[in-house]
Amino acid sequence: MGLRENAAAAAGRTAPAEGQLAEGIAASTFEEPDLGDLTKDAEVVSAVVAWSRVMGEVRAIGKNQRFDGGAAGRFNFRGVDLALNAFGPACRKHGVVVAPVAVEPQYRDISTKGGGVKRECTVLVTYRIFGPAGDHFDTQAAGEASDTGGRSTPKAQSVALRTLLLSAGLVPTEDRDADAVEFERAPSPVRPASEYLDEICNPHTSAGRLRQIHHELSSTRQLGALVTNEVGEEERIGDMVVRIGKERAGGVQ
Repeated sequence: MGLRENAAAAAGRTAPAEGQLAEGIAASTFEEPDLGDLTKDAEVVSAVVAWSRVMGEVRAIGKNQRFDGGAAGRFNFRGVDLALNAFGPACRKHGVVVAPVAVEPQYRDISTKGGGVKRECTVLVTYRIFGPAGDHFDTQAAGEASDTGGRSTPKAQSVALRTLLLSAGLVPTEDRDADAVEFERAPSPVRPASEYLDEICNPHTSAGRLRQIHHELSSTRQLGALVTNEVGEEERIGDMVVRIGKERAGGVQ
């Protein structure tokens, strides 16, 4: 007996034939993975052990759904439906129940570019994960969503549930690790000594900034560069910075 037949038998009804509509969805559009015979009771283990076995069933969920938001951008993501389709059968197999026990929503109105108003909901949900032995542990997840109608709350709760399943289940994406790509930064261009002159001669430049300029010139090995100072004479820029710095600091560098 497959998962569909097991669920139907538990509900006291007959499973619809392949291709027939069940609650508005074609039965052939969703196939649960074969996780064994669910007529046998799950092994009575602690909630943590049962959850770890669920994690063992759900090895990866790829980012196969595509969001195309126009100006908002385009990206791949894993929606709540993918998470539920993966975790639902595994939880039923191992006798795990995930139930929200506390919902803490916050609301605010936000303006859209078109001049409209959306209702934004940010929600913190506490979930209780029960094992087949009846014990449980609690965990939390947050979600955020906005909507022009009255759907921001269920949307935010769906985001929280997806976050819970993916984070508590430590589900990898099968994407390549971003840290696997190495790159080298291009060297920053060196600021020529002559470009510091205006800042050095500016009476509003502090003694602290002059010390920083001296350090920058030293790190780029330009202290000996000859420049035309404020009285029209050639002077090494390092000496010029020290001289003006002493004048600004009242004779103390």
